[in-house]
Amino acid sequence: MPSGLVALLDDISVIAKAAAASVDDVGVAAMRAGTKSAGVVIDDAAVTPSYVTEFTPDRELPIIWQITKGSLRNKLLILLPAALLLSQFAPWAITPLLIVGGLFLCYEGAEKLMEKLGGEKHGETLEDPIEDIATFEKERISGAVRTDFILSAEIMAIALNEVATEPLLTRAMILALVGVVITILVYGAVALIVKMDDIGLHLTEKGRTGAGRKLGVGLLKAMPVLLAALSGIGTAAMLWVGGQIVLHGTEELGLAGPAHLVHDAQHAVEHATGSLAGVLGWLTNAGLSAVAGVILGTIIALVLHKVLKVGAH
Repeated sequence: MPSGLVALLDDISVIAKAAAASVDDVGVAAMRAGTKSAGVVIDDAAVTPSYVTEFTPDRELPIIWQITKGSLRNKLLILLPAALLLSQFAPWAITPLLIVGGLFLCYEGAEKLMEKLGGEKHGETLEDPIEDIATFEKERISGAVRTDFILSAEIMAIALNEVATEPLLTRAMILALVGVVITILVYGAVALIVKMDDIGLHLTEKGRTGAGRKLGVGLLKAMPVLLAALSGIGTAAMLWVGGQIVLHGTEELGLAGPAHLVHDAQHAVEHATGSLAGVLGWLTNAGLSAVAGVILGTIIALVLHKVLKVGAH
């Protein structure tokens, strides 16, 4: 074999080994970054079903698919380039932008809470006569994609923080991988949740064993309660995630008092509760963050609707 070809093949082998090692590094880094953002991922999965639980069964999966595509656009076409540009040229801007996003989540969650408590409704809901269901569906999808944008921004920011020292191309590959995998996991779980009643019906009617048919009956009885609860869980998730984003962001900008109060309360609960420290400490942090989210979101909602008359009927 000509020596030039041998040298070329040797070079290709070296490049292939380096590429394989790089892919392994990207996979490990993506797993680390994805683990760090697990809390926001759970919140994302809790929020989304509230946008589809009130629609007829035949529209649930198409709506979830539309939201999934919107989520991928958010992460890959908007947030990924923005995160890379900001991390490269204006890293100081990331925290203020996240705080703005957190305030938006607080506002959305507080507005939903005010409506559930009997306050004035802003925008059309399924409790009202809907003249154009297609338009209403598009509005709900748009609302879900807007909320996803904020949660996705937080996920990407957490992932970016974990790989900030990596080269630009590696950062891009890791963030893209995290974005795609998390989107598939979140909306796959959401699809499973909202279609669980159909699975129950199938087991009830066509289950081959008595245990299978009993499981189907149990799912049918449980799912209406679960789907109704998801709306409340989604609202709570908006509030505690939004509150946490704002508290963490303001702490990074030098206003550490509110965040320290929450951390001190969490640590006090953890020290007093022994084996339940992890769970009760997290609940304390989430609860106080939600309280902060309610306060901030209510202020924003009142300013928008009562002072500026935005969305007023």
